[in-house]
Amino acid sequence: MAIGLIASIAVVSGGAAQPLLQCTGSQNLWVTAELLFGRSRTSDVAWRRFLATEITPRFPDGLTVLDVRGQWRAPGSTRIAQERSTIVMIAMPPSADNNGRVQAIIEAYKRRFKQQSVGLIVRPACVSF
Repeated sequence: MAIGLIASIAVVSGGAAQPLLQCTGSQNLWVTAELLFGRSRTSDVAWRRFLATEITPRFPDGLTVLDVRGQWRAPGSTRIAQERSTIVMIAMPPSADNNGRVQAIIEAYKRRFKQQSVGLIVRPACVSF
């Protein structure tokens, strides 16, 4: 009974099924990106500075920041690390430069805070404001 979102399944070239979104009403088909930042080496002051200087200028129309706890295991390791984390959610209209802006944020974070990786989840979404 989801109102405003009708999902149907289509088979794509790789044989995997993916939902096709049909947005209704005032909704538009956009893309959402969730960036997953490990914060074990990042103070709150340094994070706020990074958000202000690297993320906000690239996506000035808005974003959501969530403080969470996360865990991960480095490739080749048996140890599971748990750490304070931050998720940044960005809803953006389709644009050829979206990937470049997101990748620039990821590379800046890895370089500045000596991180191995930043998680990234990208998916289509029906969006209205």
